[in-house]
Amino acid sequence: MQESNILYEHIIETDGVFFIKDTSTKVIEIINEHLAYGWSPEEIYFQHPYLSLGQIYSALAYYWDNKDKIDEEIKSRQNIIQKIKEERRSPLIEKLKVKKIS
Repeated sequence: MQESNILYEHIIETDGVFFIKDTSTKVIEIINEHLAYGWSPEEIYFQHPYLSLGQIYSALAYYWDNKDKIDEEIKSRQNIIQKIKEERRSPLIEKLKVKKIS
């Protein structure tokens, strides 16, 4: 497993994935919460008290400095999730949709 430090004090890269240093929290998880729920750094801290505000701000700074790349990764993940949902549609739910019961 290759680990290297980057320019952000609280961010490390391990095998191409960016984590908050000394945690198992991925930067993209914090960014998803920030974007999906509109959470401020303080709200993220409230939801993740094991992180420091410095770690959270570092994750957000990394996002804003690499926004296009991370947005593309988020969109790719959403496409994968949508594809999995489509492949795993329940026949019962489809029948209920046709009958407009659900």
